[in-house]
Amino acid sequence: MKDPSRSSTSPSIINEDVIINGHSHEDDNPFAEYMWMENEEEFNRQATLIKSLLFFVQIEEELWEEEFIERCFQEMLEEEEEHEWFIPARDLPQTMDQIQDQFNDLVISDSSSLEDLVVKSNLNPNAKEFVPGVKY
Repeated sequence: MKDPSRSSTSPSIINEDVIINGHSHEDDNPFAEYMWMENEEEFNRQATLIKSLLFFVQIEEELWEEEFIERCFQEMLEEEEEHEWFIPARDLPQTMDQIQDQFNDLVISDSSSLEDLVVKSNLNPNAKEFVPGVKY
């Protein structure tokens, strides 16, 4: 059965707060939601402060990123120094005497081995000279 106290024809008021014209009776000031404007200068100062802090945080992040990249480059350079990489300024001879010494080391001392190499060669001495990019 239905409870007569819960009849759908009469509205039941369970909560004591009654809202009239969009405001509860507890709100004595209908402009309460706009009261922050009373301190608009303080609000603007705080907003400016927050923007400044965000700007400084962004700059700090960029500095951390630059420092990280610099550390990575430094580690890469140290790694290259640990391994014996070819460095032209260090590894190539600087004087003509050093170049001449290296060239003298390349001279074939045994002339009979040179003749054997020519005799055993499969190359055609009468062949045309090879020129890259030219088709015959």
